[in-house]
Amino acid sequence: MLGTQLAAIPTPIAGMVLFDLPVHGDARGWFKENWQREKMTALGLPDFGPVQNNISFNTAVGVTRGLHAEPWDKWISVATGRVFGAWVDLREGPGYGTVFTTELDPSKAIFVPRGVANGFQTLEPGTAYTYLVNDHWSANAQYSFLNLADETAAIDWPIPLDHAEISDKDRTHPRLADVTPVPPRKTLILGANGQLGRALHAEFSDAGHVEYATRTDLDLTSPDLLDARHWRDYDTIINAAAHTAVDDAETPTGRTTAWETNVTGVTALARIATAHGITLVHISSDYVYDGTNPRPYREDDPVNPLGVYGQTKAAGDAIVTTVPRHYILRTSWVIGDGNNFVRTMTGLAQRGVNPRVVNDQTGRLTFTTDLARAIQHLLATRPAYGVYNVTSAGTPRTWAEIAKYVFELTGHDPDRIAPVTTDEYYATARGPIAPRPRNSVLDLTKLEATGFAPGDQDERLGEYLGAAGEVGAFRLAFGSLNEL
Repeated sequence: MLGTQLAAIPTPIAGMVLFDLPVHGDARGWFKENWQREKMTALGLPDFGPVQNNISFNTAVGVTRGLHAEPWDKWISVATGRVFGAWVDLREGPGYGTVFTTELDPSKAIFVPRGVANGFQTLEPGTAYTYLVNDHWSANAQYSFLNLADETAAIDWPIPLDHAEISDKDRTHPRLADVTPVPPRKTLILGANGQLGRALHAEFSDAGHVEYATRTDLDLTSPDLLDARHWRDYDTIINAAAHTAVDDAETPTGRTTAWETNVTGVTALARIATAHGITLVHISSDYVYDGTNPRPYREDDPVNPLGVYGQTKAAGDAIVTTVPRHYILRTSWVIGDGNNFVRTMTGLAQRGVNPRVVNDQTGRLTFTTDLARAIQHLLATRPAYGVYNVTSAGTPRTWAEIAKYVFELTGHDPDRIAPVTTDEYYATARGPIAPRPRNSVLDLTKLEATGFAPGDQDERLGEYLGAAGEVGAFRLAFGSLNEL
């Protein structure tokens, strides 16, 4: 037992890791570092955030407990004595039913992920084992159980079960065929009724572990938010809710609402995500930039918002960066199922209106199908946490050029669009007008390096309008705009 080196040993059960622990001793006894966050996470142990330490003491040889799958992660080690441990994966998925067994003494420890059932049989009298867990014990927690004698798992217990000391309750657990698999931790999508929320619903379909909420369902500014959910049950929060009325944000009441939604509410989410090990996905905006950069904006470019809306988004982004597990998706010119620029242009074309459209703001459209796909991709592949630019791909356009293409695809004369400067467009506006960044083009290199391929904005626009076959005509008419 003495003299081992700290080492992580993978097991056949996904996410479950056996550790060799260094034990230092002499004639007086021994000492070990039973849990050392920095060293163990460096070897690949999840930073699972334990909140409770439990000890099980067993007087006799043959005491057998299990098989219990609790709704939390566990770090299990032996303080004195020796046990035979058995684990069965009861989580939904391809690993369901996988078995791993080993002996544990003070030189061993094992990390057991949520949903993996564990059972122990003592091999020495006076055995005590300890376990750190990352949720507080609750009588209302949802458990899954497996019978110790299940024929499918076929665990070879060192002491036959008919000679072991087992509780009546543990003897009556179901066989594997009758166990309800443990679902994954939940994903909560906020802003479920918005353009992105609807696209996320389509992307995640009706997956049982995904919940959708509107502000009516969950008010992020409520003082009761911390108790509104059992947050340890959640793996991911996708914040698709925001105050996006950029001109309204310049008014006294709008300014208050923008800061309340985009900063105060985000602060509450960040606090919850940090405390419970949740991945927070947050949607940012090109409005955090001033638009003066002559090249596409990269994720590491400094922010310099021009108006209140951009200021609130920049502040929200800064708060989200404090969450250990976060993805900030910076996007622009969002188009989806709801009110947006393309819908407006389509309506004007059909009503015979010849609109003026600004021609000195340049960017790319972001179709919510691409944005939802990017979120799903990042959560599935888990690249480095941080900021990622996400728009649809293709040649940047001005708003006027996009409007012309909308007219063309809907069978109307694109020359009905009158290009004007931003200053000309707002010269007769009533009420406060938010300043707009003139360059909203975002560099997609970092996102594409993760293996994600955004859809081409021209093709997406054609699909959106039901006229994908007419995309080529626009490209011929307007040519390359790479110089913008």
